[in-house]
Amino acid sequence: MDALVRLLQLLVLLLTLPLHIMALLGFWEPLCKSYFPYLMAVLAAKTNCKMEGKKRELFSQIKGLAGASGKVALLELGCGTGANFQFYPSGCRITCLDPNPNFEKFLTKSMAENRHLEYERFVVAFGEDMKQLADGSMDVVVCTLVLCSVQSPRKVLQEVQRVLRPGGLFFFWEHVAEPRGSWAFLWQQVAEPTWKHIGDGCRLTRETWKDLESAQFSELQMERQPPPFKWLPVGPHIMGKAVK
Repeated sequence: MDALVRLLQLLVLLLTLPLHIMALLGFWEPLCKSYFPYLMAVLAAKTNCKMEGKKRELFSQIKGLAGASGKVALLELGCGTGANFQFYPSGCRITCLDPNPNFEKFLTKSMAENRHLEYERFVVAFGEDMKQLADGSMDVVVCTLVLCSVQSPRKVLQEVQRVLRPGGLFFFWEHVAEPRGSWAFLWQQVAEPTWKHIGDGCRLTRETWKDLESAQFSELQMERQPPPFKWLPVGPHIMGKAVK
């Protein structure tokens, strides 16, 4: 099976050789950083149409975290275009964090369309190192379709726990690997070396549930879902929440 995967990976590489040459020479990443927000804006709108009910159900739990001030300090990790903003309840003070500064104009548009939220700031940083954010400063951290593309999910989850206050909630929705040994997993292995360039570092074979289970949250709730789009190589999704 491994030999077949390597052979098929080579065939895909040959078919997409210009992309890999550009990546090797350092030309692809700047181009990807520029076009990726536009791609995500299209995909996020389509995804929200399919996932509206599930997202509303998940994020409705944020209301219960508002203190006497009626405000909730919320960090959106890997905020992208701000596709989740419409699902957050009133009173949320949003801090956005993303390593790609080209998302900021999309965030500005999303905030203008969601006046029920308070926009705090946009932090350009990686999730593995959120030193701009103080310990215990957030009531909620949200992370959707992000852990597939970070360098170290373990370090990101450590940072999430650092910035969350005791009892704070971490909401997640991530695509994960197909079952090992399945044909679907084989095709994910074949596509991954090329897909990670197209998807700005996205890795199709991440078993993110294992990172969540080993992150030592005090409570973890997680459900498995089928992929919203059958025509993409991303596999099943996991959705849930964890408590610090």
